[in-house]
Amino acid sequence: MKTKLMIAMLLSAAAMFAEVRVGVRLNIGGGYYGPAPVYRYDPAPVYYYAPPPPVVHYYSRPPAPGRGYVWVDGYHYPSGGRYAWRAGYWSRPPYAGARWHGPRYHGGRYYHGHWRR
Repeated sequence: MKTKLMIAMLLSAAAMFAEVRVGVRLNIGGGYYGPAPVYRYDPAPVYYYAPPPPVVHYYSRPPAPGRGYVWVDGYHYPSGGRYAWRAGYWSRPPYAGARWHGPRYHGGRYYHGHWRR
């Protein structure tokens, strides 16, 4: 009997703090499309603009650090809304027979340099 009385007291105490929620949703003309879009103007990214011409340095290429190294010519690359210059350097190809194809700008798009057979 004490157990039933205890359960009844707990349920009545819990009912004192319960709240009733009622919600009404009216949907007319199709569906809910979410909030209205926010438009903002962002200028075109830098890679839509042609990079400046390559930098011409009047010095000789440094000697190769060892056998199997390939010279990669300097190039411009997009960096934070502008083009930055990457000077030429010696590099080892990632696999046998790989050749470096430098970055290029063609048809309004910038293509990064990559290694290819």
